[in-house]
Amino acid sequence: MIRFVAHYGIHLIIPIIIAIYFYKDNKLWSAIILLSAILIDIDHFLATPLFDPNRCSINFHPLHTYWAIGIYTLLFIYRKTRIFGLALLIHILADTVDCLFILRST
Repeated sequence: MIRFVAHYGIHLIIPIIIAIYFYKDNKLWSAIILLSAILIDIDHFLATPLFDPNRCSINFHPLHTYWAIGIYTLLFIYRKTRIFGLALLIHILADTVDCLFILRST
């Protein structure tokens, strides 16, 4: 239960909090962008089985590889793409937390 709350809390609650506190002029649009990072989970459809609760997404799925994380970091560095990079890095953080729970249970 704690794993579920931590993982989806980071996916859903943290982006909303960031939009409210750091993007005050355009909270709604910022929240939509930050929440839309969940779309990178489309790469899970390439895996067999589609869902494995004991699989760590980091460096397993194409959009969760270290190379992709490097690109998300570059997006975060530049002002014009910062919110997109932030959204993607928050997603990676959520999946990393999930991986830590997997490692702890083994």
